[in-house]
Order: sequence, then structure tokens, then C-alpha cells
Amino acid sequence: MLLDTAIHQAMGLNSITPQRELRLLPVVSQPDGGPWLEMLWQLCWHLQRLGYPVVVLDATAQESHRSPGLAQLLGARPWPGAEALNDASDDGSLAVLPAARGLAWLAGQAELGQAGALQRLQPLLRAYAAVVLYAPPEQLAPLLHGSTSVPLVMTGPGAQGMVRSYRQLKHMALHAGVRCTVAAIVAPDAQAQPRQTAEALATLARSARQHLGQHIHTTSVAAARAQDIQRLALQLLENAATLDPATPLLQPPGACATATHPDWSH
Repeated sequence: MLLDTAIHQAMGLNSITPQRELRLLPVVSQPDGGPWLEMLWQLCWHLQRLGYPVVVLDATAQESHRSPGLAQLLGARPWPGAEALNDASDDGSLAVLPAARGLAWLAGQAELGQAGALQRLQPLLRAYAAVVLYAPPEQLAPLLHGSTSVPLVMTGPGAQGMVRSYRQLKHMALHAGVRCTVAAIVAPDAQAQPRQTAEALATLARSARQHLGQHIHTTSVAAARAQDIQRLALQLLENAATLDPATPLLQPPGACATATHPDWSH
């Protein structure tokens, strides 16, 4: 679905000049069905419209011989045609790679103290301006330890979704030391209850402040409003870290910088 853009908002967003570095945009995946994936695609579409070619590493999708992805890129022999990733598409299409095994391996490397685990993505995806890590908090936490990026947590407007969001906030705070942005997504067919949503988000922010010592940003996004999606896309850019080969993202004291290739034979 194509979305119209308000002129005054487009002018503000276009003032952001795309850079050559690879920006890291972590998004916490959700285990149940909901508008999360559709919202993710809309956010990526807006980012590409701003001039940021996006590649999504989807940890909810498993790599295989028929559907190669990050695991194969990290190995010694990528699939035939993988070099096409060096040329970011300018036709508006979105690059999405299965990444369950690859991100799990990188997370394991980070847990073992491997410096710059995520830096391995930079030469592989250098043609893109932004890489979205769409993964559960258990995988994101070790990868983002020491990162300045702010992961996005999407939830529903109800209280049940807020409880799950708090658990994800807590996991990221305890195991990665990072704070998150929480966006309540209101589906187009949902009955609008702005007051209840605002109260639930305020309760979540208060709990994060009191129990986690974090001041988190919360927002409500109407899935049918292009302006809301555009605003959230801009926040993703503002909260992104940069994968720069000259400045490793992960650099634990005394960590060995020797790179190793994963073995996918077992």
C-alpha cells in the first residue's frame, strides 16, 4: 500500500543526508501474530524513500539450501549470486535475508568475548545504508552489549502487550545495558482508545524508571497514518549506531580480535 507524505514532514526528513556508513537498527521481534511485520515493512519503505537502502536480517526465518541468508554469507562459500548484495537495489524493493542461524552464531561469538562480532556485517552489506536486526531479545542482547543503538519494541495498545514489553525491556537492560523505545501500534481495524493507550504507556515508562533505572521513550503509532510511521522511521535513524570497520562496536577488555568463520556442517 502506497502512503502519501505530508509536504512539511517530507522537507524535514529530507534534511537528513544519507551517509556511506552502515547504520544499525535493532527491532525486537514478537512471538505472536500482529501488525508488527507489516509495520516493519512500512518503516523500511519510508527509510528507503529517504534515500537509505535497507537490508533486513530476519532472525525469525531459518536459512536453508533453498533460502540462503546470513549463515551462508558468514561462511566461506556464499550462494551463487550473493555478490548482488554489493549493489543495493534502486527499484524500491526491500532486501530481506533469513538470519536465524547467522545471528545466533554471531550472538554466541559475542557471548564468548569475540570483539566486534557485528562488525562482520559491514563488509558483507557495505552497499546498504541501514541494516535492520529483527530478532528476539535473547539474540539481540549479546550483540548490542556496549552499543549506543536504541532497539525498538513494538506492542499492542492493550495492557497485556505492555506486560510483555516490560519483560523485553528488562531483558535488554539486564543483559545488554541498553534502553529501548516502545511503540504501541494501533491496527487500522482496531477501535481507537487513545486515553487507555496513553495510560498504559505511561505506566510502562514509570515501571522502567522505578525498577530498571531507565528513562525510556514511548509513542503511539496509528498503522493507517503515514505521518506516524514517518515519525517512527526518523526516530529509528536518530537512535541508530554505526557499524564502522575502524571503530569496533564490541570491544571487551582483553578480547581476542582474531576472526573465525562459522562451520555450518553440523
